[in-house]
Amino acid sequence: MKIIPIIFSLSVLFTTIACSQDQQKKAIEKTKYPGSKTDEEWKKQLSKEAYSILVKRGTERPYQNPYWDNHKKGFYLSAATGDTLFTSETKFESGTGWPSFYKPYNEKAVKVVSDESLGMVRVEVVESKTGLHLGHVFDDGPKPTGKRYCMNSYAMKFVPAK
Repeated sequence: MKIIPIIFSLSVLFTTIACSQDQQKKAIEKTKYPGSKTDEEWKKQLSKEAYSILVKRGTERPYQNPYWDNHKKGFYLSAATGDTLFTSETKFESGTGWPSFYKPYNEKAVKVVSDESLGMVRVEVVESKTGLHLGHVFDDGPKPTGKRYCMNSYAMKFVPAK
């Protein structure tokens, strides 16, 4: 009978440690990305598609998204913050079915981080302010940078040039 109080005490201890680590992780995220919000806050603010990509780090289907074949002049803004991320001037046809750019409009608006999901190592592109997922960057783009910023359309909003 002495084992039950011990098991109960251990479960309380592990729960407390887990909650403390979760709070610590959220505090680190807030410091690292000052514009971060809770999942619930993002869910209220974003469309279903944008939430799935930006917050849940999803990927839309190739050739079945709003901007892969957009040839209009303008700017691609964050669906979450409204910050300008890319411009039509650096957009190119990559043949992948996603909008691709050879460089960001504002280098400070995006950040690259390591993505080790799905059993591979890739370079993920996130928003600098929020840490939200935008897409990935690869080293097979055109000159002058040689980069291909392969972005998710639903992570952005297009604003035509005036």
